[in-house]
Amino acid sequence: MDDLADKTFLVTGANTGIGKETVRGLARRGARVVCAGRSEQKTREAMAEVAADSDNGDLDFLHLDLADLASVREAAVTFLGRGERLDVLINNAGLGGGRGMTASGFELAFGTNHIGTFVLTDLLTARLHESAPARVVNLASAVHKNARVIDWEAVREPTRSRTGLAEYAVSKLANVLHARELGRRLEGSGVSTYSVHPGAIASDVWRRVPAPVRIPMKWFMKSTREGALTSLHCATSADVADQTGLYYDRCVVAEPGALVTDDLAAELWTRTRAWLRE
Repeated sequence: MDDLADKTFLVTGANTGIGKETVRGLARRGARVVCAGRSEQKTREAMAEVAADSDNGDLDFLHLDLADLASVREAAVTFLGRGERLDVLINNAGLGGGRGMTASGFELAFGTNHIGTFVLTDLLTARLHESAPARVVNLASAVHKNARVIDWEAVREPTRSRTGLAEYAVSKLANVLHARELGRRLEGSGVSTYSVHPGAIASDVWRRVPAPVRIPMKWFMKSTREGALTSLHCATSADVADQTGLYYDRCVVAEPGALVTDDLAAELWTRTRAWLRE
């Protein structure tokens, strides 16, 4: 996509970190960007900053809290009600290092990073079809390789680990598997899917990690602007237009973790569907 002037992108977690830099990169190329976030004030402040920096005011706000499925469904209804096209959905929002459960009854990281993202994508898939060629980009992480198993019982219970990082790895594995299975199911439809590793980035995804750990941890991380590069590549580059369901690192296809298989991707999809019907 060389010219983004007639394209509409929806970016979740658009008010800060990698999300804001992704919006900035798109806006500078003339795209219309729907900026989804939990805080309207913070998201609109980010939008004003990007608009001034890019000389592009074609930005719109959409309220979205991925940890609350009622909010996810309302956001989808609101967006669809506007009647506009959707060329690319960038599932950027997420959290790591927190503990607890979502209002919908899932472990906090899994419920936010996977369940919320799954539902939003599912509700917007028909619009992506209508706008094809279209794309879905899941912000994952190389941390998904640290996951040893998906404990189907644990993802329905409060966070077990002290830091929440083990659960974060499982949620990022789910993001990779989701993009893989979605790509398989949408093959030939004109909608392509991608999961990306942004690098170890000093972003607000770590906001729930206790400060004594979070602050020194972020000293060794890359900037959010660097972190947005692979998302932008998969969202806009003609080089990946005929690829789908793959995992990317530093803007090239990379080998995902050993647990990323077609069988596990299909099982996660089936189980997620069943949980959502309960």
